[in-house]
Amino acid sequence: MKNSLGHELGALLRLAGPLISAQLAHALMIFTDTLMMAMLGPQQLAGGALGATCYFIFSIFCTGVIAAVGSLIAIRHGADDPRGITRLIQNGLWLAMLLGVASALCLNSLGPLLPHLGQDPGAASQAMEFLRPLSLALPGYLCFMALRGFTSAIGHPGPVMAISIVGTIANFVINYALIKGWFGLPSLGLSGIGMTTALVSSAMALALALYILLSPTYHRYKLRGGMGRPQMAEMRALLRLGLPIGGTYAAEQGLFTFATLCMGALGSVQLAAHQIAMQTVALAFIVPQGLSYAVTFRVGLHYGAGHLHLSRLSGHLGMALGAALMLLFALLFWLLPEWIIGLFLDRHDPAFADIVTLAVSLLAIAAWFELFDGLQSIAMGAIRGLNDGRTTLLIGLTGYWCVGAPLVWLFAFALGWGAQGVWWGLAAGLAVTASGLVLGFQWKTARLQQPPVVEGETCLS
Repeated sequence: MKNSLGHELGALLRLAGPLISAQLAHALMIFTDTLMMAMLGPQQLAGGALGATCYFIFSIFCTGVIAAVGSLIAIRHGADDPRGITRLIQNGLWLAMLLGVASALCLNSLGPLLPHLGQDPGAASQAMEFLRPLSLALPGYLCFMALRGFTSAIGHPGPVMAISIVGTIANFVINYALIKGWFGLPSLGLSGIGMTTALVSSAMALALALYILLSPTYHRYKLRGGMGRPQMAEMRALLRLGLPIGGTYAAEQGLFTFATLCMGALGSVQLAAHQIAMQTVALAFIVPQGLSYAVTFRVGLHYGAGHLHLSRLSGHLGMALGAALMLLFALLFWLLPEWIIGLFLDRHDPAFADIVTLAVSLLAIAAWFELFDGLQSIAMGAIRGLNDGRTTLLIGLTGYWCVGAPLVWLFAFALGWGAQGVWWGLAAGLAVTASGLVLGFQWKTARLQQPPVVEGETCLS
């Protein structure tokens, strides 16, 4: 048992490290875009933020759907079925392109709709200037995510990390060159930022695809034959798992959007403090988010190989490791809240005094908030590794919207707790979700009987 524990922990860490680094690189790319918008001016920043919000609504759902590619490939890898893996990645790329093109068309049609949703016409116009080229990033980004799931699920996450880091640096350099007019380049404003992100996302997908095609590591999967035609059995398997995952991601994001709207109703100071504290939480969340992917792939690998006891071990290890890491962040939030807030604004400026005081109190709540958020993400990844998205969707909807959202409103307005009430409501919703998902993983592995693995079968039960 000790040998199994040490081996599994080492394998999990080797997989998680590059995936966490890739998540961090993606977050830095988003931060770079925001920084470049601010350099253009306040109007461009407001319009760009609106466009980025619209883009994020579509991308988070699509990313959840495409997460099924890596999950199912991990199971096929455990079953030693290279032909099944080949069909899954081929159809995963088809699905990524279809989702990307459909989402891009929807995003490009938002222009006339935004003013009717209460948005300032000037901000809506600026948003579409950014959104039209940015929408073209989705096909490339989703293909990159499908390929990332493939190579990580078979135990080779290193190329994903390297390409993500290079892409982040390229995104910054090209954006900065366009804004400053280096090398005689024209200043394209918001459209240039969106175009750069689209080009870099597509280049990252192409680079990873070329690496996979040329590296001997992947030759057994015979991917040089092309993508072929979409196959309904694999598409159904991907959608059966992917749609609930996408729905869960969207439900969670909806809860945080609802909390932001509540903060806006409370006042500008509350909203500003909320944004600062939430950015801090989001940065810390990168760690469990990357770890959750690693847990998915390890649980799926053992599940496909018929070793449910190792699936349980990997899931439990991932949750314990995630909880320990989140407790470290919790200590930072408790011990150094003013220093953290000082990274975002001048905490010695009297104009920010009320925001700093409120943000400090929110970070104290965030210490609990972050623990539950990290744990539920990793438990969700563990259940996903067992080819189950419906359980996570059911528990997520219950925790986010039957518990979290009502308590956010109750604590903030009915009980008069204000901004702190919003965050206690979020913490309660995430705590219920995390508890439900941990118990759900226990229940699932206890009652699960290994499905028969048939050579060439890809439509998993």
